[in-house]
Amino acid sequence: MTVGIVGLGLIGGSFAKAYSENDEHRVYAYDINEQVMRDAYNMKIAEGELNKATIGSCDLILLALYPQASVDYLKNNAMHISPNTVVIDCCGVKEFVCKECFPIAKEYGFTFVGGHPMAGRHFSGLEYSTKTMYNGASMVLVPEDLSDETTIEKAKKLLSPIKFGKFTICDARRHDEMIAFTSQMAHVVSNAYVKSPTAKNHDGFSAGSYKDLTRVAWLNETMWTELFLENKECLLEELTYFINSLSEYKKAMENNDADTLKKLLADGKKCKEEIDGLTE
Repeated sequence: MTVGIVGLGLIGGSFAKAYSENDEHRVYAYDINEQVMRDAYNMKIAEGELNKATIGSCDLILLALYPQASVDYLKNNAMHISPNTVVIDCCGVKEFVCKECFPIAKEYGFTFVGGHPMAGRHFSGLEYSTKTMYNGASMVLVPEDLSDETTIEKAKKLLSPIKFGKFTICDARRHDEMIAFTSQMAHVVSNAYVKSPTAKNHDGFSAGSYKDLTRVAWLNETMWTELFLENKECLLEELTYFINSLSEYKKAMENNDADTLKKLLADGKKCKEEIDGLTE
């Protein structure tokens, strides 16, 4: 197949490396950074630039940019995309992107499917991308019509060389609600937690718990600001619940209420056991 990839950071670069691993696939790519493009050519993960002359030959186009940039790219290039092409974005929010992109695809006759590869690494950039980053990972797909099996199966087939372990099909709202909890909340909490002055003196006193909780505090503040604000309704709902829950622990400790504190801890443990399938 012929694949066009817009954005050669960690996400787009990993897609490019995975597709270019097979000589049967042709990869065209575009990145605003000229050095990144030169690096892609040197790595032999792109054989040419994705532009007006090549975009029409693509079976699949992957938008691996920030949400607004993905929408802008599609608006500016939709007239050059073939009706046979499937366009999939890789953004961390879906309601905003899908609301903008479904009408564009309909106007110009190609297919747009919202997407979100559930994989990543601590660092960003092409140099940290790998051809195996998505192996076994889940790929979320958000078609315009959840009952459109033809489009869903076509998207899966186009993505099959990437070796995802699972495809999760849902609507945009469901995706954003879940991501607010599983990803965005983790970044907010980690980033806020590490601001304690005590953190500067953690050496010699920390082990797995500290490392687990602070891992994602190191983040791309520009990207996450955009993601948080574009999904603020879902994220604020989770934040409100979390803050209210924390206040219960705080109140129990302030009142030396051992019974309530013990129950709160037991309830949390039970939730974890149920989530992990450790109870019948």
